[in-house]
Amino acid sequence: MPTVLRFESYRFYFYSHEPNEPPHIHIDRDNLSAKFWLSTVSLAKNIGFNAKELRKIQSLVEVNQQKFLEAWYEYFGNSN
Repeated sequence: MPTVLRFESYRFYFYSHEPNEPPHIHIDRDNLSAKFWLSTVSLAKNIGFNAKELRKIQSLVEVNQQKFLEAWYEYFGNSN
């Protein structure tokens, strides 16, 4: 599970066994988890975050979108 960014109490990462999905990033804090698509930043899955915190996380994903995409393609290659 390559970790791409740690910010405050959030960990942004992707699983190494998900190369067949479009680029995305997982975000965890404590026992909460979310997944955002990266090509067009949008929520894919949420487990426990409230709406206010999801907006904060989405903003962080948007600010770091390029960094996350670069890490994705560096790890999986450009063919996905």
